[in-house]
Order: sequence, then C-alpha cells, then structure tokens
Amino acid sequence: MNTDESTKASVETALKDQVTEAIKSVYDPEIPVDVYELGLIYEVNVYPVNNVFVLMTLTSPACPAAESIPGEIEQKIRAIEGINDVQVEITFDPPYSPDMMSEAAKLELGFL
Repeated sequence: MNTDESTKASVETALKDQVTEAIKSVYDPEIPVDVYELGLIYEVNVYPVNNVFVLMTLTSPACPAAESIPGEIEQKIRAIEGINDVQVEITFDPPYSPDMMSEAAKLELGFL
C-alpha cells in the first residue's frame, strides 16, 4: 500500500468512526438504548468522495418510530463535516431479535 492509499484508508476509517458515533446518538424513543447498541445497524459503508450507506432494520415492521429513526440517522450523518451523500436503507432480512443487541444494551435492558 503506498502513502496515498494509506492516507485515504485512514481518512475513510476516521470518517466511518465519526459516522458510527453519530448513529450512536440516535435512540429508539421507546427503549433507552441507542440504535447501534440495539443491533439495528447491519452495515455502515463509506465510499469514495465521502458517500455513506447504512443498512439497518427496526425492532419490528410495525415499529412506531419507523418514519423517524432512519431520517434522524441520515440527518446526524449529514451533519458531519465533509459528508457528501447519505443513503439509509431498511431491511427486515434477517429479522431483528434481541440477540443482536450488544452486551451493554442487554445489561441496560435486563437481558443479562
């Protein structure tokens, strides 16, 4: 890997870390745990020219926050300096289960 590629990779890693932190500031209004720790985020990709793609799910297809959570995630990511475009896609495959939560979320919600 040459110096340019190395610099580019470290910039993308730093940006992905910023995106992850932005996502962690979004909470399901009914659960006192952020969507990242809940396991709702399946994929975060940063593509060239600082385009971000997030693949996520919801706790259920009938989730009352289905309209607000993806939009809030997109808004938080767009607020990061240097971000070009953001796409948040929802999937229900695989379906969400509490097993997807982080250990911290399980502890917070009494699953451990």
